Amino acid sequence: MTLILGLVMVFGLVFGGFMLSGGNMDIVLYALPYEGMMIGGAALGAFVIANSMTVIKSAMKGIGKVMKGPKWKASDYEALLNLMYELSRLYKQKGILALDEHIETPKDSPIFQRYPTILKDHFATELITDSFRMLAMQFDDKYQTEDVINRKIKKHHHEALGAAGAIQTMADGLPAIGIVAAVLGVIKTMSSIDQPPEVLGKMIGGALVGTFLGVFLAYCMVQPISGRLKQIEDEDGAFYMIIRDIFVAMVANHPPNICVEIGRGNIPTSKQPDFYRVEAAQKELPAA
Repeated sequence: MTLILGLVMVFGLVFGGFMLSGGNMDIVLYALPYEGMMIGGAALGAFVIANSMTVIKSAMKGIGKVMKGPKWKASDYEALLNLMYELSRLYKQKGILALDEHIETPKDSPIFQRYPTILKDHFATELITDSFRMLAMQFDDKYQTEDVINRKIKKHHHEALGAAGAIQTMADGLPAIGIVAAVLGVIKTMSSIDQPPEVLGKMIGGALVGTFLGVFLAYCMVQPISGRLKQIEDEDGAFYMIIRDIFVAMVANHPPNICVEIGRGNIPTSKQPDFYRVEAAQKELPAA
């Protein structure tokens, strides 16, 4: 939603201000398709050359993410706290063997099935199940456990940011590509130097559209999209940090409610449930 609002503001104020100041859109509109084809084609071609198909697909999906916003909502964080509370409570009361059916086949687990949004996220589910598998294999040093989980999260986050980095690289190159298009326009103008001044003026104006378009696309469209995508990936990455914090607290032998409280305290403020809401939700959960 903010993407559409921002684009309306950018186009409305930039071109509205240009026209209100007496600018003529005829030259811009005439040159725009040709300059746009050169600049857009060069930028997209360079983007394809510079990136793997995995990153290209991720970048395309990233545009959708920018339109939708962060994946994890406040209700998802509450669900995560409840899921981790159930698992840590079961571990505390009955031991690691009682978790075997839930960890090995989470899709068939009645606990995981109560939280379908989390279950659909492959990495979140895998992070939880793999962490409990480490515990089952006697890997129970809280510092080493935290380090291993951090490495997994860092790897996932690095891969998630690949699309934002690729889009940012495109933004960095667009002003220079705009200059390339403008230079081609100047070359075309110089080949028609025998034309009257009014004709040459329009040709030079059309060439300058290339410079304008490259800078405009870079700083008013592509770079903001890259920045917003990075923000979203950073915000979504906080979800997995909560899993780490709760699990490490559990390995440190804290009670389940304390583990969950430690995780709750690290949830982004805008999506953080209050203590009493979490406590009430825990009381409503089925007995272990």
